[in-house]
Amino acid sequence: METYNKIMQLFWLVVGVITIIAVTVLGFKDGFERWSSYYVFGFFAILLYFVRRYMMKRMEKHQQFLNEQIKKK
Repeated sequence: METYNKIMQLFWLVVGVITIIAVTVLGFKDGFERWSSYYVFGFFAILLYFVRRYMMKRMEKHQQFLNEQIKKK
């Protein structure tokens, strides 16, 4: 499961960066008034990257806590 989470975390980062780059290129090509609203998708994908990263760290800390509780018993 950890491998899947790392792959998905990287996926959202790559999708976000590619989307922002593509929207910027298309903005220069066709005009930003047409493409500027699509930046939302790129920023949303990068936000998902940071949310996944936060949740993975939180899950690891919780798992360590559970392991310590088991060792105490």
